[in-house]
Amino acid sequence: MTSPWTVGSASDLSEGSFVKLARAHEAAVLDKVARPGVRKLVQESWDRSLSLRLDPSRLAPERELTFDELRDKRDQHPLASVLAVVHNLLIRHSFDSGLIVAIGDEFGRLLWIDGDREVRRRAEGMLFVEGSDRSERRVGTSVPGTALALDHGIQIQRAEHFNHLAHPWSCTAVPIHDPDSGDILGVIDITGGAEAVAPQTLPLVEAAVAAMEAELRIQRLSASAAAPTVARFFGRALPAPPVRTSPARLEVLGRDHGQLENDGGAGEVSPRHAEILTLLAWNRDGLSADRLSLLLTDQANGVDNLRAEMVRLRKVLEQTSPRIGIASRPYRLETPLELDAQRVLAFLERGAHRVALGAYRGPVLPGSSAPGIIEIRTEVSARLREAMLSDASAELLLEYARTDEATYDSEVWRACLELLPARSPKRASVVARLKRIDAEMQQRGTEAEPRKIPQR
Repeated sequence: MTSPWTVGSASDLSEGSFVKLARAHEAAVLDKVARPGVRKLVQESWDRSLSLRLDPSRLAPERELTFDELRDKRDQHPLASVLAVVHNLLIRHSFDSGLIVAIGDEFGRLLWIDGDREVRRRAEGMLFVEGSDRSERRVGTSVPGTALALDHGIQIQRAEHFNHLAHPWSCTAVPIHDPDSGDILGVIDITGGAEAVAPQTLPLVEAAVAAMEAELRIQRLSASAAAPTVARFFGRALPAPPVRTSPARLEVLGRDHGQLENDGGAGEVSPRHAEILTLLAWNRDGLSADRLSLLLTDQANGVDNLRAEMVRLRKVLEQTSPRIGIASRPYRLETPLELDAQRVLAFLERGAHRVALGAYRGPVLPGSSAPGIIEIRTEVSARLREAMLSDASAELLLEYARTDEATYDSEVWRACLELLPARSPKRASVVARLKRIDAEMQQRGTEAEPRKIPQR
């Protein structure tokens, strides 16, 4: 028996089927006449869309979220902590498959979009961009909005969409629920051509959602497991199973004092201790005293100062993070220490540019003048910039351009202009930004030589 939630067999995706659906859509939205051959859930969604007096030929403009507003919504949303699961199961497989993956909040507002670069660009034509509202109330029948309205995983193909702009596209979406309360947290969507509504796509997305919900539950259990509990079996006390611990993490992006997170707790470390821990985490095989002192300072008595600082650092770690030990000859970390800067580079290497930019909070220890930290800071910044210029969508590149690092980078802004569609309303602000950069450079008496934009 055919599921009411899927588009059906391959014959239902044929051009002839599309023509019939398009005629049924026209009859429904223009003449208010229901024709046979339209799925019940689609017809009911069309009726809801018509009751809202939506225009099927255009999308009403909505207030565009600022970069800061979108970032705040992402940071505060509970799904931000499980993006890595989505990347591993869906996004990394979509880059060369003609598909894009979107995650929206419980209201249907898209917070993250990633996947095939060219498809992301074309999807901008139906205003399918980060920050846009894809609820039924805004755009009518659409996969994210209708999945949320029905609270069920669904597939929508081409002319089943209420708005004509979405008719070239087919999509699958599944709501995401809070593992404790059962409330809807958001929705995950796969958009593209026929592959987006293939028979295996809905089960694949449902599996990804189950993994996301399971990861949310694990994270909450880990956070609440401050003290082990004792289980009882037929009246006998049994020792609690060992609590799984995650590696300690050091955050140094966009901050001068490091933030050390360990065993559910967090604490700030001094700038000098943050520099030492960063260099040791970056050089996992260890560093000699001479080499480490040179990476920290070029003073003649650097080694003596380093040894004294190591004594102080070890005492701090014993009190705050006893799991983190530092061995000597060479100096090296005895236990793994995850560095947020390395996490950004790992995302870039896997092609998860959206996730990488979201994890990038700014330069590595921006106030540090240690030679070794400057090298790391420069490498991370340069690799992120190159990835944005060479492989980012227009929306993602615009997001990067608005960061403090790129705000005066004329090459980045010119690349944004090159990627934006000819009729994009965002082009005016980009042109204005480029003029402002040129004007400020002239005021400083400096000629800004335009660098060649990499070929795409």
